[in-house]
Parts: sequence; structure tokens; C-alpha cells
Amino acid sequence: MPWVALGLCVSGVVLGFGARMVIQRHLTGDSGMRLTAEPVGPLDQWAKRLFFTAYIGSFAGPVAQLLGLDPLAVLDRPAVRGAGVVLGVVGILAALGSQLAMGSSWRVGVDPDEHTDLVTGGPFALVRNPIFTAMITTGAGMVLMVPNPLSIASTALLIVSIELQVRGVEEPHLLNLHGAAYRDYAARVGRFLPGLGRLRAAPLAAR
Repeated sequence: MPWVALGLCVSGVVLGFGARMVIQRHLTGDSGMRLTAEPVGPLDQWAKRLFFTAYIGSFAGPVAQLLGLDPLAVLDRPAVRGAGVVLGVVGILAALGSQLAMGSSWRVGVDPDEHTDLVTGGPFALVRNPIFTAMITTGAGMVLMVPNPLSIASTALLIVSIELQVRGVEEPHLLNLHGAAYRDYAARVGRFLPGLGRLRAAPLAAR
């Protein structure tokens, strides 16, 4: 199972970043990468560092188990590992589908000087951050496939980095960029799960 987990890690990087960048460049002439843009608020750099630490750490769990690290016995069961494979595959495919649903608005990172359209259709009609929801799903799958302390730690770090990115960077940026339109959307649609994490609706005077 560690080999399957490692293969899914590689597939996630190839599809979620490599293939998506190629598609974006083909459609728009731009890769969509904004990691070197000026920071958006004080949490931007921290969110990036934690995210990439978690992403690199996702490889550590499978590799460590291949090198002899024992899994947690309570989770080391065939049914649990099988469920992990399902979650991992579903998460990767859902992330790619959500990225494609963003069309030309897809970006990795935030450029405060750039205006992109507000995407509210497809999976974004269910949750505001379906790509991150899918990534957390994949992380949960990794924990079930290779249930060791490194996998658990990297997934926990991933969740922390996503919370920082969304709450401290992306939501303030989108509120500043789209104003009441984003607040109204966020009042209807949950942050990571349907109905959960909605923002208060814009005051009537601001409409």
C-alpha cells in the first residue's frame, strides 16, 4: 500500500500542478502561477511555507513506511487501506475537476493587483473552496493508506495551512476585489463543506 500511496502523491502533483499549468498556458498563454507575487496580508508567507512543507511531507509517510516505519495497528486493516485508496483517487480527481471549473480564473497564489472573475458555478456552487476540500480528502486518504505519524502530521499541517490561506489571504482578497458580490455568495455557500462556514450577508446599504 505505501507504493500505491506514493503513486497517488506523484499523480496529484502531476495532474494538479503540472498538467493544469499546461492546460492554463494553452488556453490563456499564462501558467496561472502567482507564488512570487507581493504578499497579500501578514499570513500569506506563512500559509505558503506551511502548505509546501505539508505537500512535501505527504511523500514522507509512504517513503518512511517503505523504509520500515510501522503503521498504527489500530488503522492498519485492509478495509481501512481500501477506503484510503478510494478517498485518495476521489480527492485527486475532484481537485482537478474543480481547477478546470475555474477556467481562466485559476491561479496558484494571489496577486493583489490582478482582477479575476468570481467563479460560483459547478462545484463552487456547493462549497467556496472545492479544490482545498478535495486536497483535504486526499490527505485523509493518505492517512488511511499509510497510517503512520508522518502521514498524520503532514495532513494536519495541510489543514492548518489551508485554513490560514483561505481565512487570512483569499477571503480578504476576494472581499476586497468583489465586495458585496463575494459576501452574498459566501453567505449562501459554505467554506469547505455545504452550509458550514458561511459569511454574513452584505448590508442592504452596500448593495
